[in-house]
Amino acid sequence: MFEELNNQFSLNSEEWNDYKTYFERLEIPTKTSLLHEGEVSSFAYFIEKGIVRAYYNNDGKDLTFQFFSEKSIFSSIESFRKNIPSLVGFETIEPCILWRIHKNDAEKILQKVFENEEMRNVFLNKVFERTFSYMKHFFSFIKDSPQQRYINLSKEHPEIIKRIPQHYIASYLGITTVHLSRIKSKILKEK
Repeated sequence: MFEELNNQFSLNSEEWNDYKTYFERLEIPTKTSLLHEGEVSSFAYFIEKGIVRAYYNNDGKDLTFQFFSEKSIFSSIESFRKNIPSLVGFETIEPCILWRIHKNDAEKILQKVFENEEMRNVFLNKVFERTFSYMKHFFSFIKDSPQQRYINLSKEHPEIIKRIPQHYIASYLGITTVHLSRIKSKILKEK
């Protein structure tokens, strides 16, 4: 985990050794809530192993809108940065090994990151990648059929199709599990 983060941000070894102490390693079972909607986020996480989903509640219906897997950093960014209630929750889908950092410690690292132009650009690119991913998913609901959304997901993220339970995939695609089964059957027949 530390090697991956160091590769992304290129800190010198003395700084990096200081920052390592800010992280706590956690082994988390499946279906563990890491943050509930409405709570203020005090932590950011790095996934060493496993998958986490971001979700929200819409009139009593649990809707998945993002998946995070190995080498991902995630948090309710708005809540984490502004100390406001989170609009989303996070839950493990598989047993996970996570590295958790408290907001106060993350702020110390971010201050250093923003002092260095190269590290600042890496950080901002990561934030923009996540934002672009959200935008792409949002626009797919406007321009693509559910079948096309499934095809795109299977091409762009085949690991999601293989590792994530069907009801979460259906929720992510904005359809029922029955509709997802029909789409999969139709695609198989067309092959």
